[in-house]
Amino acid sequence: MDISKKQKVCPICGKTFTPKTITSVYCSRPCSNKAFKQKKAQQEKDEKLKAIVGAIPSQRQYLSVQEAIAVFGISKSTLYRLIRFGQIPTINLGARLIRIDRQKLESLFPSRQELEVAPVVPQTKLFNLEPENCYTIGEISQKFGISDSSVYKHIRQYAIPTRQIGKYVYVPKSEIDNLYK
Repeated sequence: MDISKKQKVCPICGKTFTPKTITSVYCSRPCSNKAFKQKKAQQEKDEKLKAIVGAIPSQRQYLSVQEAIAVFGISKSTLYRLIRFGQIPTINLGARLIRIDRQKLESLFPSRQELEVAPVVPQTKLFNLEPENCYTIGEISQKFGISDSSVYKHIRQYAIPTRQIGKYVYVPKSEIDNLYK
């Protein structure tokens, strides 16, 4: 199995490409930049929504359109459509001053829940570094068609344990197979 023949699909443009490294995700620099900008824009949008939600008193009975979008995580077009069809009662206080009944929204939509990311505790792996359960660097290079220096680089990059016996460096087969599959 030659690693240089593996193809990936770029999540931005959808083109199939041959990755330059194992960790390549995007087909080109412009796609990588576009993904970075999208991620940053989403983070800024989430921060704005958190700020809006944090400024709303919990006892307020009527919400503005922006506050309803922030609290319930629904789109503006969905909210206006529900208002237009009369499914959500509103009060019009003037131009651009629509207020929406919070209790009715709560009955239709659950509040947006923040996903709490639990801290990831790495699991300690136990490796059998006996020669029969390991590849040598040369075997890895031949089997996967990669230079020795690239193999050493990946071993350091992914913190794969090694064991040196004489002039041979042994690396667990399971880790290498997972890395290059």
